[in-house]
Amino acid sequence: MSNEDITLTAGDAEATVTPANGGRVGSLRIGGVELLRQGAKFGCFPMVPWCGRIREGRFLDGATVQQMPLNSPPHAIHGTTRDGAWRTARTTKNEAVITYDLVAPWPHPGRVAQAFTLTEDAFTLTTSVETYESSFPAQIGWHPWFNRNLGGDGEDVRVDFRPAWQEERGDDHLPTGRRIEPKPSPWDDCFGMPDGVDVTLTWPGQFELKVASREQWVVVYDEQEAAVCVEPQTGPPNGLNTHPRLVTPIEPLEATTTWSWRRL
Repeated sequence: MSNEDITLTAGDAEATVTPANGGRVGSLRIGGVELLRQGAKFGCFPMVPWCGRIREGRFLDGATVQQMPLNSPPHAIHGTTRDGAWRTARTTKNEAVITYDLVAPWPHPGRVAQAFTLTEDAFTLTTSVETYESSFPAQIGWHPWFNRNLGGDGEDVRVDFRPAWQEERGDDHLPTGRRIEPKPSPWDDCFGMPDGVDVTLTWPGQFELKVASREQWVVVYDEQEAAVCVEPQTGPPNGLNTHPRLVTPIEPLEATTTWSWRRL
């Protein structure tokens, strides 16, 4: 099984998956227009086995406190799988599955799989975490960097969503546990959408793209000039401590997000 780049096509949509670069989506082009910020750290990367920051890199794992490397001091951020090389399990013209075996510093054996399906007007990403040995807490999320501007004379993207609440963000950039009324942009914040994530990105006169997921949490980050991030995830930042979801030998963790678009 190789880990060479995979190109998926459907109609005039084209997506590139880069197993060797952290299993990320490197490109999404519609009619030749690139929607994702380009660069080795950008595109859209998986956040597994946790999303966002873990306070001081520590989380409770049964009765054991586990310590992750502080890759965003004083915290650990965005999981471990974006730093490794994934393997290609299968591909067709418009579908691909890639896998990654969890290794140190993550303390438990497990396998992560990402499945990608491209159609003429949608891109679906499904991620699962499974274990055949000890159970462990985990999260799944996606971190797409959508271009703020698609070039030409186009206007900057507009982000529209109606969350039920915003997680209050403390000075340490982590949720305090209080839920507050959603505040206006700029954001680097987690929001609750109990009926499922539903966020619309509009590049006026060009595209409307909807980010949807049955999950109830989304982080929106729009503090950078070049891109905006809309990140569906299975729990909030620091969620391994506050909202743990257990992966067991009989019950994997699985989540899906779909990006659907139309021309304006």
